[in-house]
Amino acid sequence: MVHQTTLEKYADANWLELLAASITDADRLAGYLKIDTAAVQTAAEHYPLRINPYFLALISDPDDPTNDPIGRQAVPSIQETRNSPLPPDPSCEQQQSPVANLIHRYPDRVVFMVSDRCAMYCRFCMRKRTVGRAPVVSEATVDQGLAYIKEHKAIQDVILSGGDPLLLTTEYLTHILRQLAEISHVQILRIHTRVPGTLPQRITPRLVAHLAPFQPLYLNIHFNHPGEITPTAAAACNRLADAGIVLGSQTVMLKGVNDNLAVLRTLMRKLARHRVRPYYLHHPDPVRGTDHFRLNCREGLALVNGLQGHISGLCVPHYMIDLPGGGGKRALSPTSVDSSGPDGLMVRNYQDKSYFYPG
Repeated sequence: MVHQTTLEKYADANWLELLAASITDADRLAGYLKIDTAAVQTAAEHYPLRINPYFLALISDPDDPTNDPIGRQAVPSIQETRNSPLPPDPSCEQQQSPVANLIHRYPDRVVFMVSDRCAMYCRFCMRKRTVGRAPVVSEATVDQGLAYIKEHKAIQDVILSGGDPLLLTTEYLTHILRQLAEISHVQILRIHTRVPGTLPQRITPRLVAHLAPFQPLYLNIHFNHPGEITPTAAAACNRLADAGIVLGSQTVMLKGVNDNLAVLRTLMRKLARHRVRPYYLHHPDPVRGTDHFRLNCREGLALVNGLQGHISGLCVPHYMIDLPGGGGKRALSPTSVDSSGPDGLMVRNYQDKSYFYPG
């Protein structure tokens, strides 16, 4: 059985070799974890399986991986195949794509999908409908996206997404960033990635040296549980931060993973300690095949309220929902105002005590 104590041998492993050794079928996975092989294979036929050896080693309970907070994110579940009222694309990304693999929802920014591969296929992925299937990203679609961005001068902010952009070759990723940097109206570049947590060996000095010149460059990482921030992952984050790349985390609130105040507080503190600003705490998108990860918003708001006052404000993320129908992201906050009047407000603090705020 794989155990966390095996992580040391992966600390300096070659990332391409780890990726090539990924588990992609249930029979092989059954050699490491106690699973219902037939159920996992059925789920994987709907939504592909990929777990690289490093992330597999993070699963602390190989005898019950579907109830392990790391295993739950990585191991296919038969629950993914059950009839669900949830749509495959609740955010209407396809309808807001003027060219292939580019989403133009807000006037001044676009999400640009430049990769269709990931180091680990998250079972709660908002793009389960496409990731891990037949390739949908090509040099041709990337060129179309670059041309669209160049033609639309209102676009100031470009977010590279996928799949995972950091699974591109260093040379090709640099090529894309260079093309974007040469467009005069593009002011900010962002990369959305889970690689520092799922395959931190990819964050090599050579990669960082190629990323560092593209400033301002923001890299939004995806950590969901404190167990993902291993010494290897922390070193990857520190390497990026040392190069002047601004790091933020876009955590997803997931039932059975982090729907627990102690876990969330530990995660947010640990992120900040390694120079990753807790940025978003996403309510899970209502995507078909992810029903078993979903909480209701009242539960989420209660958890966010439980962060206030108990950890530094620096560690408290925005609690976000992505409005179905392509309405975009919106922050939710616990109701803190009990009442208002001409003389001021009655406001509740983190201890649920009410205070009068004048004016």
